[in-house]
Parts: sequence; C-alpha cells; structure tokens
Amino acid sequence: MTIRLFNSLTRKLEDFTPLTGNEARVYTCGPTVYNYQHIGNMRAYIFADTLGRALSFKGYDLKHVINITDVGHLTSDADAGDDKMEKAAAAQGKTAWDIAKFYQADFEADLARLNIRKLEHPRATEFVPAMIEWAKSIADKHCYQLDGGLYFDTSTVPDYGALARSKTDEGQSRIDPVPGKRHATDFAIWRTTPPGETRQMEWESPWGRGAPGWHLECSVMSRALLGFPFDIHTGGIDHREIHHPCEIAQNQAHEHSADSGARIWMHNNFLIDRRGKMSKSSGEFLRLQTLVDKGFHPLSYRMMCLQAHYRSEMEFTWEGLAAAFVRLKRLIQNAELDRLEYDLWLKRNNYTDMSPDEWLAHRLAGKNVEFVVESLAKFSVAIEDDLNTPSALSIYDGLSRAPLIESPWMMAVNKKVEPVLGLGLLDVPRADLRIRPASATLTEADIEARLIERKAARAAKDFATSDRIRDDLIAQGVEVMDGDLLGWDWKLDL
Repeated sequence: MTIRLFNSLTRKLEDFTPLTGNEARVYTCGPTVYNYQHIGNMRAYIFADTLGRALSFKGYDLKHVINITDVGHLTSDADAGDDKMEKAAAAQGKTAWDIAKFYQADFEADLARLNIRKLEHPRATEFVPAMIEWAKSIADKHCYQLDGGLYFDTSTVPDYGALARSKTDEGQSRIDPVPGKRHATDFAIWRTTPPGETRQMEWESPWGRGAPGWHLECSVMSRALLGFPFDIHTGGIDHREIHHPCEIAQNQAHEHSADSGARIWMHNNFLIDRRGKMSKSSGEFLRLQTLVDKGFHPLSYRMMCLQAHYRSEMEFTWEGLAAAFVRLKRLIQNAELDRLEYDLWLKRNNYTDMSPDEWLAHRLAGKNVEFVVESLAKFSVAIEDDLNTPSALSIYDGLSRAPLIESPWMMAVNKKVEPVLGLGLLDVPRADLRIRPASATLTEADIEARLIERKAARAAKDFATSDRIRDDLIAQGVEVMDGDLLGWDWKLDL
C-alpha cells in the first residue's frame, strides 16, 4: 500500500508517487534565526521529521532540506520595516552574522534533543547571488520598482492565492499596505536600503543596494537543492496563507508555467496555549529549554505532538505534557525490559541477533506471533494514512502491553516502529526520563544514596527506617515509586 498525504493545494488526500525514480525530495521552510524557537515552531519540525521517517519506512530514498533564514525576514512578515536579524543585532549589540550563528546553533541543538534526524541546513545568505539572478530573470514581465525596492505583480501569474483559497484583501491581511503597490497582494522581491541608512546584511543589485525579500529564498533554494518540480514542500499552516502563495507565484514566473514548484504542499496546524496561538510577538513564549527546566525530557514533547494529528490544532498544557511523559516512560521501560529479555533469550537458545524482518519471517513457535504480524500491518496502514500517528501509537501501545509475546518478536516490533516514531525506544535509558526541575535543591546523587539506604532497610525488614526515608524524600518533593520492574525509581514533583 502506498502512502497517502493531504495536499493543501488540492485539499485532497493523494497517493504519493515520487517524481523521479525512488527518490522522495522534500523541502521544509526553516526558522528565522533571530531568536530562540518556541515549541510551536518546533512542532513543524517534528511533523517534517515524521514525514521523512515515514517516507524512509516506505522504502523511498529521502532527500530532505531545511533552510535557515538568516536574512530578509521582516518583523510581522511585512513588506516594509525592520529586518528581524538587523533588529535583534541592534538590541543585543552584536553583528547580524553573530546573531544568526548563535540562534542557528541553538535551533540545531533543539532538533537533536527532539530526536529529529540530522540534515544539512543551508543558509539563505549563501544563495543571495542566485536570488539576484532569479529576480533579474522575472523582473521585466512580472515585477515593478518602487522607492522601497522591486515588487512582484501577482496579477501576472495564474490563480495567485489558490493555495490559501483566498481571493480577497482580507485574506491577505498580513501583507501591509505599501504606497504605490498595484495590488494588495503584491510583495517585495528585493528591498532597497533607504537613503542614508546602512544594513549589516546588504548586497548590490540592479535595483539598488539592499537585501532580498523573504519569500525569494525558498524558491531559489528549493530549486537549487532539489530541482523543479520536486515532491513535497512543508511548513506551518501560517505559511499557507502568504509565504507559500508568494513562493508559488515566483516559481510560476521563473519556470514560465503554472507549475507550483512542489507537487504536494503539506502544512501542520498551530500549537495553541490558553493565551492563544503561540508566537514570539509578546516576547514571552515557551521554549524547549523551558520544558527541560521544568524537568521534562524533550522527547515528552515529541510524544505530545505525535499524539495529535499534524493537521489538527494542538493545545499545550502542562497536564497534557505530564501525561505524554508518563506514556513515554512506560513505553521506554517496556522496551528496556524487552532488550534485557531478548539478550537472555539469545544466550539461552544459542541464537545470534537477526534483523526485524528476519525474525518475523522466521516465525518460530512463539506465542502471539500472528498478533504481532497483524498489529505491525495495522501500524503501517496508520502511517500510510496521512501520517496518522495517534492511531499508530495506540497500536504500538497494545503491543507493548500485550502479555506472552516472546522477546525476539517484541524486539522486532521495537526495531520496526522506532525509526518511524523517533521516541528513543532503542537507545534512551529509562533513567533519563526522570522529572527533575532546574529549581530542585537535592542532587541526583543525594537521592540515589537515600534510596540505597531505603533498599537496604527494606531488605532487612526495617520498615520503620524505610518509611522514614520515604517520608523525608516526600517532604523534599521526591516521590518514590516502588513498582519499577527495572529498579528503584523516583520523580521530583513540579
């Protein structure tokens, strides 16, 4: 069965077939590296990573690009005003280049903590000469010049805004009015530096010294890195309204056709908190580090995202994150037990390790093997159904809790599903998931030492001492959990 994906351009589920051989080419709009990324931003990259993992799971050769916007993105996604990079540099007393380097490194560290597979992240500034050439090639037929720079005339391409399904000025409300624009939907291709001003990031062009418009980079970079047409373009649902329609218009102008650049356009929905859609505009937003400081392993947030379909709005609450943490901890604890039992099974039966497919094909007289095979088939169907990760997780939950499945087949399950889910089932130690807020005063060594004392007291049937140690720990915010099959466990209360 092929994988079916929802195409925002047609608003339909479509069977995925690569345009070139077995290669799936995917472009994801990357971050503007002027600030830390909030967890709403990171949802987009968890979605893009899950898409890439699903395509790999289906056997496609994946070529995936996530760009870095280090120039050209204006505040409020406007057509005139302050560049986000220049504004951040002025506020922090650093160069725009240093700002970009610092926040790109932080973004890439967050990707790693979320188990998002490592990719190359080309920067927009590396492609400015190519952007100038692109703009020159379309300027005569599709653009006009104003004092502020070169603008794209959206009336010169067919069906502008079809992706957003918006034909009214109100539907393009994020494009601010600029004096002299022919149409409300026209947008900047090149922004000229105002007389008397100097930007840190500016280049010479036929339209004056300045910087590229934000939308131009993704057209130029996707074509240069993937070729036109390519298979899939992803981004947040906010990109569906302005950024991606502008990309498509540029692509159509450059290619002299109605081709949108990508065959399938995919968008993840917003992360909502109780104050509204998450954004940086208020200056207060939740970072991944905020969750870590509260004591949550970053993969708790990945689990939270996978529990919701990527096209659904997802509300963030601390209670919801805690529930995702509990689910993740249980799955990783079960997987760790599976590993230990598997190693013993191999020694006991004089077997060497085999791949998941080899074990499933082997079909020894293991208990419930048919249930395993049927469940994995259902897991695959869920992933093929527009990345239905909530259903896939439920199917895996059922396998993880099922009794009497021998370790070779449960390890085969873990090795099949982990490359898709990316939850650390095979390599994250259970102990790494302990909740430990940054504000905690007890060190982990202190807690472990007290628990060793308590274990010795219980072994000696000195339950009074055991209870006293437990009560002392509770008084300091440590909850002792005695039901951990792999050893003594604990968590620090939030």
